[in-house]
Amino acid sequence: MNNLAKRFIHITAWFAMALAPAASRAADGSSLKPPPGARVAIVVFEDMECPDCARAYPVIWEAAKKHNIPVVLHDFPLQMHPWSFEAAVFARYFDSKSQKLGDDFRGFIFQNQQQIDKQNLRQWADKFASTNNSPIPFVLDPDGQFKTKILADRQMGTQIGLQHTPTLYVVSNKRSGTPFVEVVDRSQLFQLIDTMKKE
Repeated sequence: MNNLAKRFIHITAWFAMALAPAASRAADGSSLKPPPGARVAIVVFEDMECPDCARAYPVIWEAAKKHNIPVVLHDFPLQMHPWSFEAAVFARYFDSKSQKLGDDFRGFIFQNQQQIDKQNLRQWADKFASTNNSPIPFVLDPDGQFKTKILADRQMGTQIGLQHTPTLYVVSNKRSGTPFVEVVDRSQLFQLIDTMKKE
């Protein structure tokens, strides 16, 4: 095969990949691991303004509870959602008080998502804070540490090729075989966890 033909094949292959629908290219979750001490975990990249993330949230936590495995949450606020980044900052604030409080805040936002907009988000956050006796300071993130963590999560998601939210994986700490699998069909989440735990 001459050089011109080889170059044509390479260019054609590159264009095919570049023009393929984003949903057809799975993100590479090979760098994702369970937290220390866990054999298997669910890893989720989510956006609190994403309607499908709201639908996925209870399924994810039900599966984690049933299988007694941790959920590792990563913020992936999408540019097209006007209040998702700010909501993630509030979630990080509550995380800093306790992981449970942060998780509960995310669930609260997902439950009330359709009533929330950029103008009233602070009111909803204050409502949650009041109910949980954890008042929010006037300056929420004075040194930018919460914002830095969110941007790091978003960068990680971009590097592994995320195309949508939620993107979720079942991951394990095994070194051979398949240490991670992207959950495309959430109805198979329980079965995927069972399989990963048995391997």
